[in-house]
Amino acid sequence: MTYAPADRPFYDADSHIMELPNFLIDYADASIRDRLRPVSYEASLVTDAEVDAIVANDSRHSSEHVSAQVALGDRLIAESKEIQALGAFDRADRSVALDMLGFRKQLVFATHSVVTPFSASTKLPDDVRYGATRAHNRAMSDFCADDERLMGVAVVPLDNPELALAELDFALGAGLQAVWVPHHPAGDHSPGHVDLYPFWDRLAESGTPFVLHVGGAPLQLDARWASTGRPAAKDWMGGGENLRSKDVAVLHHGPETFLSVMVMDGIFERFPKLRGAAVELGAGWVPAMLQRLDWTVRSWKKVDQYLAQLERTPSETLREQMAFTPFVFEDVGAFIDASADDLYLFSSDYPHVEGGRDPIGRFEQSLGDRAPQVRDRFYAENFLKIFPEARTH
Repeated sequence: MTYAPADRPFYDADSHIMELPNFLIDYADASIRDRLRPVSYEASLVTDAEVDAIVANDSRHSSEHVSAQVALGDRLIAESKEIQALGAFDRADRSVALDMLGFRKQLVFATHSVVTPFSASTKLPDDVRYGATRAHNRAMSDFCADDERLMGVAVVPLDNPELALAELDFALGAGLQAVWVPHHPAGDHSPGHVDLYPFWDRLAESGTPFVLHVGGAPLQLDARWASTGRPAAKDWMGGGENLRSKDVAVLHHGPETFLSVMVMDGIFERFPKLRGAAVELGAGWVPAMLQRLDWTVRSWKKVDQYLAQLERTPSETLREQMAFTPFVFEDVGAFIDASADDLYLFSSDYPHVEGGRDPIGRFEQSLGDRAPQVRDRFYAENFLKIFPEARTH
């Protein structure tokens, strides 16, 4: 028996690998290998001892551990978490885990290895930033190569438009099925800059969606906002290095800014085949964003010559070309009522603890007595709108 009920298809818009320390180094070009740091689990739920034990065992879980995970059956998603999860870093084990979970398809994101490609606080040389990007994309392609249900997510920083386009071509050739871009300015420019038109055009014409995801911009607020003269607030893991309450409250500011700029710069209008998703960034902000963008464009197009060129309202544009994953603790039913049922995607966040012990159960409570077609869209059809290639495999 699988975790996901067999009476409907489930498409998972968010899952992760838990990279081992040499994830980037092993796949990097020799010219930059010694300039890349090992993947770090500092300030995470994973201990150095756990990682060291796995690396010492030929970078595999023991057969006893794997057997115990498989024995969990449909409780896998509740009990199998972080680096100890079945398939956290081993692609053969991940296929077994997906058999047990019962999802038709699953987007697969990195967890810790995007720090170098996406760093916004340090001006990295292009050969290091894009060399780490290439290493990540090789590794992700390799992880997903043997199971067509696993949809590998490439990373591509936008700082250098020429190198971004070259990396996009590599990712597409490597079979990766979505492209994660950071939700901060593209170097010194807007993501709607004319130099990035070839990038968005290539994505659109290839039918490959872009995705935004938590970790695509700094997780924490400027430290000045947390300076109160009192001891620092604890984060959700009991420390102070991860998301804290203030950070979560404004987590949407980055992706909302990115998407608002993309709409107002006319990127979605210029490239109507472009599709995208905002993943693990919550969705409670979406209904208000649609309203705010509509009245902003309606009011400012009288003086803004670029807004005057938009033929659709922002809400129409985003309903047609974007989708969003709610957190498991959010009320997606209320978001649907306040906006539309074609905007939201199911996700499990496997094997991260943030996904909860029973994401389907939590979302079912939120959906309540809404019509079956609302569920069809949330669990499957909205995913297939953004990722239509998933329907044919």
